[in-house]
Amino acid sequence: MPDIQLGELLSSAAAPLVAPLCLDPLTAAIAQRAGFQAGYVSGGALGYSYGVSEALLTLNELADVTRRITQHSSLPVIVDAGVGFGDPVHVTRAVRELEQAGAAAIELEDQVAPKRVSHHRGIEHLVPRAAMVDKVAHAAAARRSNSLLIIARTGAVKNESFAQALERLQAYHQAGADLLMLMPEDEQQISAARRELSAPLATITAMDVAAAPRWRDSGWQLVIDPFTAQVLSVQAVQQAYQNYLQTGSSGADVKQLFELYHQLDELAGLQPLYDIEDQTTEKVSHVQKHQDPV
Repeated sequence: MPDIQLGELLSSAAAPLVAPLCLDPLTAAIAQRAGFQAGYVSGGALGYSYGVSEALLTLNELADVTRRITQHSSLPVIVDAGVGFGDPVHVTRAVRELEQAGAAAIELEDQVAPKRVSHHRGIEHLVPRAAMVDKVAHAAAARRSNSLLIIARTGAVKNESFAQALERLQAYHQAGADLLMLMPEDEQQISAARRELSAPLATITAMDVAAAPRWRDSGWQLVIDPFTAQVLSVQAVQQAYQNYLQTGSSGADVKQLFELYHQLDELAGLQPLYDIEDQTTEKVSHVQKHQDPV
């Protein structure tokens, strides 16, 4: 579980806090070791990984991934709960389940429920503002601790207008959202959103874009990268497999490959388990191993 609350990190960060994609404990360990202070469970990325689309994920699947990460990592985890799996009743249960799974923040968006697969290809349908206000209000009321942050996301910039996006987010903030998320389309909107909205602001983009001074200088608190890790992983695996079938070699340095492979047990946190076995089931063989001549 996190050693520090996400809200404290957001308020103390000199630049926007960047949360990269983490779909499992191993990726969370890599992110934490690299120096990131938060991670993101993306519904879109998880849907791709499962081959079913974010729109068809179940609450149990999302909570299970969240729990696996938080049981093995102190990295605060932001969880993409999509449209909350339905109306305010469903949102209430989703918040309770994800909070119990260890989520540091839960993101909800104002697309229709059930969410449609076509949102992946840019086709989005938004619910009326009042319907999303009800979801946000009940999400805020459902949490057991105020340290769990509610992030309200709008797709109105693209699907309605920037002005309507601001109106929606102002209403979501009044309903209890702790952070407001939108995807501005230009520099003017980035600055205007910070000027017009009093709550902490978040957006979703690639981490390389997040490094741009415009986010820091405009006072945005959180930038989430939901896809870089997955895209680069897919690219690397595709290239290695294609190279092997075409040339008989993946293109990897075999010595380095085995060195990296033997680092996985450390990244996966197996040392405490080794310690237990050295004291119990592997006690004899462990002693013999270290007594054998080299």
